[in-house]
Amino acid sequence: MEKPQDLFSSNGDNVGDIVVEEYLVESKESASHVQIACSKHYCAFPINGNELCIQNTKNPFYQLLILRGHHRSITAVAFGNKVNPLLICSASQDYVIMWNLDECEKNVLQGLVPPGIVIGTLLGKVLCVRFSPDDYIVAVCAGNKIFMLATENRSILVELEGHLGRVTAVGFCPWQANIVVSVSEDRSFKVWDHCKGSLIYSSPVLTAYPLLSLFFDEEHKQLVTGCADGQLWIFSLIEKHHYRCVIRIDLRKKRERFCAKKVISGWCSQLEDRQLSSTSELDKQEKIEVTFPALTLEHCDLSFILNSECEFPSPESARCLWVGSSAGLFILNLANFELEAILHYKDFRNVSIKVAGSCAIMTQTLDHKVFCLLTSMFENKIAVLKIDLAALVRSQQSPGLGKPLSVLASSCVLPTSPLYFGIVEKKSTKPASQKQSAVRTIIKDQPLVFHRKVKSSGYACKPHVTMFSPKTNMKDDSKRSSKCKNSYKCKEYPLENSLPTKLCKQFTLADNPTAVCCLQYSGDGQWLACGLANHLLLVLDANLNGTPAVFSGHDGAVSAAGWSHDQRLLVSASQDRTLRLWSVRRAGSTPLLGKDVFSKPIQFAQFYYIDSFILLSSGPEFQLLKYHIDTCKDEIKRYKQKSKFKSVHSFSMTNAVEITSLSAVNEFYSYTVLTAGRDRALEVFDLNAGCSAAVIPEAHSRPAHQICQNTGSPCTAPQSEACNLFITAAVGDGIKLWDLRTLRLTCMKWAPAPTPTGWQDTRTQSPP
Repeated sequence: MEKPQDLFSSNGDNVGDIVVEEYLVESKESASHVQIACSKHYCAFPINGNELCIQNTKNPFYQLLILRGHHRSITAVAFGNKVNPLLICSASQDYVIMWNLDECEKNVLQGLVPPGIVIGTLLGKVLCVRFSPDDYIVAVCAGNKIFMLATENRSILVELEGHLGRVTAVGFCPWQANIVVSVSEDRSFKVWDHCKGSLIYSSPVLTAYPLLSLFFDEEHKQLVTGCADGQLWIFSLIEKHHYRCVIRIDLRKKRERFCAKKVISGWCSQLEDRQLSSTSELDKQEKIEVTFPALTLEHCDLSFILNSECEFPSPESARCLWVGSSAGLFILNLANFELEAILHYKDFRNVSIKVAGSCAIMTQTLDHKVFCLLTSMFENKIAVLKIDLAALVRSQQSPGLGKPLSVLASSCVLPTSPLYFGIVEKKSTKPASQKQSAVRTIIKDQPLVFHRKVKSSGYACKPHVTMFSPKTNMKDDSKRSSKCKNSYKCKEYPLENSLPTKLCKQFTLADNPTAVCCLQYSGDGQWLACGLANHLLLVLDANLNGTPAVFSGHDGAVSAAGWSHDQRLLVSASQDRTLRLWSVRRAGSTPLLGKDVFSKPIQFAQFYYIDSFILLSSGPEFQLLKYHIDTCKDEIKRYKQKSKFKSVHSFSMTNAVEITSLSAVNEFYSYTVLTAGRDRALEVFDLNAGCSAAVIPEAHSRPAHQICQNTGSPCTAPQSEACNLFITAAVGDGIKLWDLRTLRLTCMKWAPAPTPTGWQDTRTQSPP
């Protein structure tokens, strides 16, 4: 038995805030690309080729345990899952040996040689070993085969063969004891039933690089695989999902986005104060594209940070994953697939290994500390790092720039704001409207006088096409509206009720097959507006009862519809580049914004700032419109358009790309407008300041086609915090929930339906 001083050099004097190199060992042979292991209190790694070294992390001054029994170099090490007894398995080309750690320690104290049990011989070069959850079976990956070895009778239970390349990692499914998943250099993964020795599923080729690691997310029944080019693939293992891919994550792109955020928020200056070197200077010197191979994947527990701080909105957001790479460690949030922290080896002066060949991370924390075991890629060094997980995460949280964003307006409108135009307009037009109404009343009281010469009104002439709009909603629906008002009761929706999952009613909107381009509920939940591809706009009862009101006048598909705050007006936009305003309760004229105003179709239109403005997007910009509706009835001069629109201000996204979605709140005063662009970015505009407030680059893998905000309900108490949440959706990329205050992704769900129509509060109305 060699002394610890001969093997290790302690760096305990170099105290750091985040990372401390506990031990550094020099080996005679390189341990690069060797599977090493960490348990709750131990680290295991090969030293000098064929010797297995066990380090007690709980007591650093405890005598090192070195186990001998292999004649060839050890290539894989793994701990068992049970605590008592704690088993460890080591594999080489000659033997696969299982060790009982408690018995080995007792033998060392008695001066005896620690014995090991040989459970496999001459299986070939082993790249990975893994214990089953009950420690009765050991899976050994040798070449392109997987050997299932029994720990009790030391026999080969079954041999799984089917990969075209070397098997690099294997794992037992935690919730299905008979299922084993393996990944290989053939760039695919396979699902096996090791009890029957049969293949259940074989994936296609995923990437151009070998798969190196895997991890089971037991809570959501998902499989995470990592490959050599820094890509993470997440698959659903739910039976009805057929192993579909949930998301693909590029660590390099995630790192660039994460670092860009931190540089903007001043994170680099904070790290320099914490004995970190300047990463910005090193990044400028790097001209070679760096990849981050996923060498290991382990569970990361951030629940203690959740209990002490309010950074995460729910316990689900504390589910994280350690990703060990050759250049550093990443903490990936499994709820939103965003990085929580990055640890680069080169940024810490007291870390001897800058490029790792193998990596192992402790899954459980000890006093909020995590131990990480590294082997050098190019040198014969092995290091044990102690990482302060809480300090690492807190040091990389954005302190924020100024006042955080919020949907609720917390200050007065600035004189330089585009919204100030509406306030000034209301104050200046109020006395004028009173004078005009007084004049009209005087004129009405005067007798009607006919002159000798009366100018023809044009009734004998052929009418112009654009003079009048057809009236198709001439019904007196006062009875129906009163009936609807009586049939609805605004009451609190019981929160214990489950979400609706069954189809209750179906309504046919047109005789011929017609696409529904947009759906929008009114604020009180009593009406539903439907824009169709056959140029019509329908208004239906929320219960889909009765005959819908039909509004016609557009020459193209109705792409957007929006209700006013009082549910009396309805704005619609069409592919014919026109904007129309409809009166829902009575038949009237429709103010028109002509085709010559915009060069591209209007994609989104809605009322804004409690009906003071209209927001619409066309091409790469969205505009803030001030409108005036003339309510005076004049049947003779009915063809004259007296309603007016005026453009107050136009806004463009930072990269001047086409806007694919637009959203703003009209139920209360809010200054924020959310936009999504063709470049897959989300941008937040502050209309009080009249500029862009924040940009979230690459929010989705594809351009987001829908943004839905929580506008609340008139039947529930307002929740200011919930108003800052919004949802985005993209085809093939699921639905994401964001928090405007932190600009963080709260959670992400894969949805079969690619297009949500809106965030509608289900507690708005309840039938009697």
